[in-house]
Amino acid sequence: MRLEDYWGIGPKTRTLLVEELGAERAIAAIESGKVGTLVDAGVSRGRATQILRRVHGEAGLNTLASGDARSVYDDLLSLAAEYAVTDGAADRIRVLTPLTDPAAATDRLDEILAARDAWKSLDRSAREHVLEAFTEYDAADGTDRAAVETALALREAGLQGDAFDALAEMDVDDLRDAAGALGYLRESDDGIEVLEGADEELDRNRARLAGVQEVEGSALDVIESVRTAGTRDIEEFRSAVIEHVADETGIDRATIRAAAVEDAVDTADFVSGTLRNLVEELETTVETRESEVVDELRSAVGDAQSDVAVAVEAVSDIAFALSLGRFAAEYDLRRPDLVTDGLAVRNARNPFLSGDVQPITYAIGPHDLPASEAIQPPADDRVAVLTGANSGGKTTLLETLCAVAILASMGLPVPAEEARVGSFDHVVFHRRHASFNAGVLESTLRSVVPPLVEDGRTLMLVDEFEAITEPGRAADLLNGLVGLTVEREALGVYVTHLAEDLAPLPAATRIDGIFAEGLTAELELRVDYQPRFGTVGRSTPEFIVSRLVANAKDRTVRQGFEELASAVGQEAVQRTLSDVRWTPD
Repeated sequence: MRLEDYWGIGPKTRTLLVEELGAERAIAAIESGKVGTLVDAGVSRGRATQILRRVHGEAGLNTLASGDARSVYDDLLSLAAEYAVTDGAADRIRVLTPLTDPAAATDRLDEILAARDAWKSLDRSAREHVLEAFTEYDAADGTDRAAVETALALREAGLQGDAFDALAEMDVDDLRDAAGALGYLRESDDGIEVLEGADEELDRNRARLAGVQEVEGSALDVIESVRTAGTRDIEEFRSAVIEHVADETGIDRATIRAAAVEDAVDTADFVSGTLRNLVEELETTVETRESEVVDELRSAVGDAQSDVAVAVEAVSDIAFALSLGRFAAEYDLRRPDLVTDGLAVRNARNPFLSGDVQPITYAIGPHDLPASEAIQPPADDRVAVLTGANSGGKTTLLETLCAVAILASMGLPVPAEEARVGSFDHVVFHRRHASFNAGVLESTLRSVVPPLVEDGRTLMLVDEFEAITEPGRAADLLNGLVGLTVEREALGVYVTHLAEDLAPLPAATRIDGIFAEGLTAELELRVDYQPRFGTVGRSTPEFIVSRLVANAKDRTVRQGFEELASAVGQEAVQRTLSDVRWTPD
């Protein structure tokens, strides 16, 4: 396969990769998903990530059927990558895509949850030990020796469970012996390099080679020095040169004499030719001895060779699993039940919100989610029309459902105590857009309608569709979308303020509501973010007007807000202000 056959690699990117890596190595990096190699070659991280996502998971990416769904996907992976224990693990996380094989999703869930539990079982000291081991692994550029030493450190830290079975099967003593030998080997683009200290003979010949190369670089100085010492004929000059080189490099005279040029045309030719011959001879000697030392060191690894190979692969895989396990532990992510149809969550949280977040229980489509106290989502509706107060968390709920669906599709745990997540061929998430023109309406319809009419199961999460067209027609269009969703047996949650204008709704559709309950002592809107099923939510403008009245400093402005209070209900506004005034701290 040619480089230009890969998605996202045009002429400029191909030229860059060939110049920096060579075509063969660039293809190997793409096939093995190495973002870092492409970035080091000069490709931007974002573009390298996009290329590898397409190469390794294009079918999964195609399930993200809208720009806002892809945005949530990007944000989730960026969040997860923050908990990566190595640079390589972070790169692997960034190129994750939804899985099209349910069995693969289940296997990954098993792996990540085992890693989560293992991480949670470690005390603070052991966690620091593990992170330090991976930091040193990264600093050593992931060499075989670094992998062996990291594997030994992970065993010492006490990591246990299915994700770490490979560690338990290694022979610790053999690995420690192997680490010593491997410590003198380093992989480079030119092959295996033997480090200084591995072999005295190799170190001695390298020193001699370096000395001769230095003298070769100053051949004219050699001629001048020998002439200054005084020589009467060519034979004396030749002998003097051999003595000078021997003194400068420590090489025995016989070796230098054997490399001397016999038929030199002049003194410059003799010196440069002799030094060139000497460099070539020593380069051959060093190369031969280095190859012998590599074989000797690898032989010294001996019985641990298979364990070394396992350690190299295992450490990379463990870093990936443990990184996602740390992410799952930090966000208290739980195993979802992967089902065919429906989307239901109990006590779900939006992963992008921090602080004290009210968990939400919600469902659409068939499910067997157990009741949570008095909250039991219906299980016989395919579409929900979600209504309620401004700033009431409706968009946040859509984003939460989108995040749950995407995480589960990648075989990752989700931010909910319980979840039933269907298998979706298309996930459409559409945020509210402030623009109001024909172009936005057309582009939105092009985004949300095709996934509904294509083959496969579709999840529709649409926020305030009416914001992109005139109110008189918005209800008609939204009613059409709801009807199409039911007709195509898709699932959908549509946020709107036009619920009462949508009647009659299809039989498989319900209306849910989120309610504002008043103002806090700080005049902040107090909202019950848990939707109430089968009820139209109230926008409660009196709460907003009450806050404006209370916060107005200018008397004239205050009077203006009080006139608005009369329009929305003076009694309700006064009652709200009274409730705030007498709310205890």
